[in-house]
Amino acid sequence: MIMNMKTIILCSFLFSHSLFAWDSSSFKMPIKAELKKKLTPIQYEVTQEEGTERPFKNEFHDSKKEGIYVDIVSGEPLFSSLDKFDSGTGWPSFSRPLVKENLIEKKENSLFLGARTEVRSKHANSHLGHVFDDGPAPTGLRYCMNSAAMKFIPKEKLKESGYGEFEGLFSRK
Repeated sequence: MIMNMKTIILCSFLFSHSLFAWDSSSFKMPIKAELKKKLTPIQYEVTQEEGTERPFKNEFHDSKKEGIYVDIVSGEPLFSSLDKFDSGTGWPSFSRPLVKENLIEKKENSLFLGARTEVRSKHANSHLGHVFDDGPAPTGLRYCMNSAAMKFIPKEKLKESGYGEFEGLFSRK
């Protein structure tokens, strides 16, 4: 009976609390040493040192799988495969963010690249890529992202991964 009661209490706690859902209030940015252990060298270079991965030689540039893309450091939801398109650039491109509030856009001016807008995740401050105004309708935007800055969550695993709130996006297609 005691074991059953513990199981009931645990289950009610799990179902009443979003233990697995991404929550900005519970995210704590890891220190650099922890990030270096957690991330691959290219993930660290891209997200923490504002690097850029090679075009056409990255995980998501030609992926057609359905699901969402989240920040590799924090897990904050960023983009949906429903807004992904082939820009021909060799990097995954999206016409709009999944959760606009999770992005920070920062104007840059480079001697060699000119004016452009950097895109960073709000909570982890990860460098993700850049946004340009040469994308498809209806937004006209092209969020050109680095695969190394993101983790893909397939639509079948959204709920178990804590992103169940986005399941409805893929049932409305």
